Amino acid sequence: MAENNHTLPADGWTTVIRPKTGWFDIDLHELWQYRDLIVMFVKRNFTVLYKQTVLGPAWILINPLLSTAMYTVMFGVIAQLSTGGVPQVPFYLAGTALWGLFSSCINKVSGTFTTNSTIFSKVYFPRLAMPISTMISGMINFLVQFALFFIVMLFYVFTGQLSPNWAAMPLLVPILLQVGLLGLGCGIIVSSVTTRYRDLMIVVTFGVQLWMYATPVVYPLSMLGNTTLRTIIMLNPMTAPMESFRAIFLGAGECSILMWCVSLIWTVILLAVGISLFSKVEKTFVDTV
Repeated sequence: MAENNHTLPADGWTTVIRPKTGWFDIDLHELWQYRDLIVMFVKRNFTVLYKQTVLGPAWILINPLLSTAMYTVMFGVIAQLSTGGVPQVPFYLAGTALWGLFSSCINKVSGTFTTNSTIFSKVYFPRLAMPISTMISGMINFLVQFALFFIVMLFYVFTGQLSPNWAAMPLLVPILLQVGLLGLGCGIIVSSVTTRYRDLMIVVTFGVQLWMYATPVVYPLSMLGNTTLRTIIMLNPMTAPMESFRAIFLGAGECSILMWCVSLIWTVILLAVGISLFSKVEKTFVDTV
């Protein structure tokens, strides 16, 4: 991070960029001034991701469809896991879409320093703009997938198999924001640590996969009954948004104020720790990456 000093110093410079020294020095005003750059990074993310691909952005829809088909066969047909009385296709598609947002934020934000070291070492801009643009890109992908999910949901509604909570649907906005910020916090923690310990990048993908199975993505929370495992799963910060999302759009899901309090507390803590580490590491990462 840096600040502009408009007082003309003795050496004649009109603008001096100085590194800040605090653990939580985030200039939100400066980030807002660089909003056009964040938009440019979002566009670049899509261009780079789908460049030289045959189907291009269609993969945004193909990925959740393939995952839904795989989960339906593996967990629905073979393992015969309960879906809480909800048809299997919308159940797994809902979980895949929301989890996809969270996992993409962690996996892509975690490489912020290592994949952008060249531009970071040559051009000044608020470094936090890069992971924020990655989070926004993930949210846009989710909205496209959500449109697909909504169409599928309407089909099951018209056939009388689903009863969504129409009045609660505006709550999608805070759910989306909370999941995005949670993924951002986890991602920037990993990105800050990987400047010194590259091995962590190898562990991240595996860890996120394990985290998915500790989240009600392919099974409902109600399936666990009143067990110790259920209590542990409820402490997972992704459980509350996942169950709330299904409760709103599928009419089947368990959520409570306590679960949301736990989720929000985890989100605030991880985001605060992540920003603190990010602020400290961004000053010296060029020497270690």
